[in-house]
Amino acid sequence: MLRIFLFGLLGLGAWIGLHVTWTIRSGLEAQPRPSDVAVILGTRVSPNGVPSFWLRGRLERGLELYQAGTVKHIIVSGGLGREGHQEADVMREYLIARGVPAEKIFTDRAGDDTFATARNAKKIMDAQNFQSAVIVSHYYHLPRAQLAFKRFGIVNVSASGVVTNPRWKDVGNLLREFAAFYFYALRNYAAT
Repeated sequence: MLRIFLFGLLGLGAWIGLHVTWTIRSGLEAQPRPSDVAVILGTRVSPNGVPSFWLRGRLERGLELYQAGTVKHIIVSGGLGREGHQEADVMREYLIARGVPAEKIFTDRAGDDTFATARNAKKIMDAQNFQSAVIVSHYYHLPRAQLAFKRFGIVNVSASGVVTNPRWKDVGNLLREFAAFYFYALRNYAAT
């Protein structure tokens, strides 16, 4: 019995290891393709109402894509954070202050998680007749985000990953993404 348990534990460890390796490689090697829109996924806003270090990394990457002409528009997506600030509004203000015209930015205030962001991005893209998107988030988040976008019918999707911490500090994020990826793979996308 102990032998079966140990083999099972070894198998689970190998599965997690392989998945984490794939996640790191996919995220770090992601190459954005010229697209109609960048979708910047939100994360924490600082208590004083400015983008956190991690959110600034995502916003700066989206800004780079816009300034380089890789994307023509930007969707900022995020919900109301624990700090009491609407992530999407803070993101929009940040980009406008750096020269992105307000009419080029679409705001998704209901992007409370990756699933909602993908669903809402699809609605915005359909309304604007956008055919392609670049997801902007941290590298470890990209495989799950791309899965959700594709499951919602955004098939022409690429990604651009952000690295803000030394990778060894992302162990917790990578383990969370392992579980979250399979949860998203099994979710019902048709019911939304």
